[in-house]
Amino acid sequence: MNLYFACSITGGREFEPVYQEIVAALMADGHEIPTSHLAQSEVMEKERILVPQDVYERDVNWIKNCDVLIAEVSVPSHGVGYEIGYALTIQKPVLCIHKKERRVSKMITGNPDQALTIQEYSTVEEAIAQTLTYLHNL
Repeated sequence: MNLYFACSITGGREFEPVYQEIVAALMADGHEIPTSHLAQSEVMEKERILVPQDVYERDVNWIKNCDVLIAEVSVPSHGVGYEIGYALTIQKPVLCIHKKERRVSKMITGNPDQALTIQEYSTVEEAIAQTLTYLHNL
């Protein structure tokens, strides 16, 4: 499947190792992830050279062309929230995953859209297993 992986960039990178493990597992499972670079440590440097309009157009096109949006939402991010809302608006399935003890916006947890699934995890291994199970059950 073609997956859009969404994660915090400017909102904070404390979950970067989690992003990297999830993306690596999804790619090992055979999925295409055009946003895999977002999990990399150099993402801030690479994204800094792009103008905002180019990032917006690129990301919207990737969302339009993806089969599923997977969002790690443990770290609040305006961009990730926007991407989730946009994906749901164009009727893409969305999986939001987050660490158990993290608070997630009620705009996500309270959203009744049938295309939205929210799961919490304790370990990165659990996050990967939940994500792979979700994708295999689509």
